[in-house]
Amino acid sequence: MKRSGPLYTLFAGLALGLFVLSLNATTGEGTSSYGKQPAATASPRASASPTASPSPSSSPSPSASKSRARGKTSYAGRTDDDTSAVSISVRGDKAIAYFCDGRSKESWLKGKVEDDGTMRLTGRHGAKLDGRLSGDRVRGTATVDERPYGFTAKKAVKPSGLYRATAEVRGAKIDGGWIVLPGGRQVGIVRRDDEPSAAPRIDPETGRVTVEGDRLTARPVVP
Repeated sequence: MKRSGPLYTLFAGLALGLFVLSLNATTGEGTSSYGKQPAATASPRASASPTASPSPSSSPSPSASKSRARGKTSYAGRTDDDTSAVSISVRGDKAIAYFCDGRSKESWLKGKVEDDGTMRLTGRHGAKLDGRLSGDRVRGTATVDERPYGFTAKKAVKPSGLYRATAEVRGAKIDGGWIVLPGGRQVGIVRRDDEPSAAPRIDPETGRVTVEGDRLTARPVVP
């Protein structure tokens, strides 16, 4: 009877141990690395796209080349050697010029006036006039019969300026040109069937002129 106490205690301990083991197996408290979820990585916040600033509207570039507003203007003057006269009639970007020595040499020329006032006019038989309009005058060179003549033609106030008369009289073709210079001096040539002679004076106020007994009217030249 004395040994039953220790045996009882031994059996009680074994029973308690078996109970604890069975309890652990039932609850499954073990951990495994495969069961762990990786830590969530915070996705970076999408940066707001900047608002595209509107590109400034490009203003239309001014034209490189604008024609000056030119009304009808005449210029008249003498060559540097004082042997001849030159007159130029300008309207807008067009020009007509007349070179005349008052005896037998003459040339009608025409061409364009550029925006900067330069002009290059051409006529028959290789005649040409290169000039530049600046302020109230044209300065340039007229080349007639292969000879250059420097000239200065100042703005002409009516009745000064350039005049021309063309007609057919008694079967003959008449073509006359006149330069009325500031101060009233006139230089001109009349051709009858292409034969030149010094032109008679015209009345600048009316343009009337008598050529070998025939009455004609000379009119201002306009390009």
